[in-house]
Amino acid sequence: MLRYGVAASLSRTSLRYVSSNSARTTSNLAHVSILRRKAAGFIGAESRVPLALVPHKPFNTSLQRYATHPGNPFDKIDKKHEELVEHQKIEPHPEEVSASSSVHQVFGEKGIEESEEKDVDMLAGVKADFKVIKDTFALNEVPREALVIGMAGVLPYLATSLSTVYLAFDINHASETGSGFLFSPHVAEQLLHIIEPLQVGYGAVILSFLGAIHWGLEWAKYGGVHGYPRYAYGVIAPAVAWPTILLPIEYALISQFCAFTFLYFADARAVVRGWAPHWYSTYRFVLTFIVGASIVASLIGRGQIADQINKLPSPADRVKALRDMQLDAMEVEEREKRARIAAEDEEEDDEGGDDEEE
Repeated sequence: MLRYGVAASLSRTSLRYVSSNSARTTSNLAHVSILRRKAAGFIGAESRVPLALVPHKPFNTSLQRYATHPGNPFDKIDKKHEELVEHQKIEPHPEEVSASSSVHQVFGEKGIEESEEKDVDMLAGVKADFKVIKDTFALNEVPREALVIGMAGVLPYLATSLSTVYLAFDINHASETGSGFLFSPHVAEQLLHIIEPLQVGYGAVILSFLGAIHWGLEWAKYGGVHGYPRYAYGVIAPAVAWPTILLPIEYALISQFCAFTFLYFADARAVVRGWAPHWYSTYRFVLTFIVGASIVASLIGRGQIADQINKLPSPADRVKALRDMQLDAMEVEEREKRARIAAEDEEEDDEGGDDEEE
């Protein structure tokens, strides 16, 4: 009876408190609503009556109802599971216990060995780049015959370049020490003047051959018949290559370097179009790389001795010298002819004077 009376008294007190709070909250909200309407200028006779609002429910009432709910899931106890755990025997495992078994690793994972952790490879990008380069220079898909003949074809060009570099080194060595390493400065310069036109001429031959390959592909109807667009490869390549032999050695090598580069891009484009085998672009890249490196080495070697050797006359200079020599010969011949005519005229004049005296 005492418990029931106290509970009833508490309930009535809570209800009176809730009712008073609700009424006070309703009055305050109605007053605020009227003030807002007055400030907006919309107050009228019909709006002076306070609006009916929903009674406010305090938050502590909701907590009281939640706490006294009979079906709280957090208070359920699984007695069967507790009895099962109670009858289990704890088995010792001393092999798993050590001084560091209960220590959490800062730079590792708990429960696994250090060797099992997956290390981050910081050089993964570099290794991928080297793999691409290795696959490019492997040339596994290139036919063996084409690879052997192609490499044999660029060896003379590489030999002329290495010879130029060595002769330049020998000339520099002679200028510093007074004597060459293998050749005298004069002999090295003469050999250099022989090798330079050989390199330029052989480069023109290679360019012409690379252009002629497209004629063979057109005659074989590889990728279809394309006519003049494919024949243009075989015409433009020698038309650009052979005039370089008339240029000075530096300009000739630079021109051939540009020609090899642009012809490689043209061949790569032909592979994309289906006009050449799929391995041809890789094959051409390797050959162009060797030739381009040889040209760069030759230019560097010549740049080291540009002020120490006499300039070899270019074919254009030889043609000009030949023309000047011919003009000089014609001028000498013309002077001799005029002198002979003048001598004949004098003889005729002398004979005419003798006849008059007689």
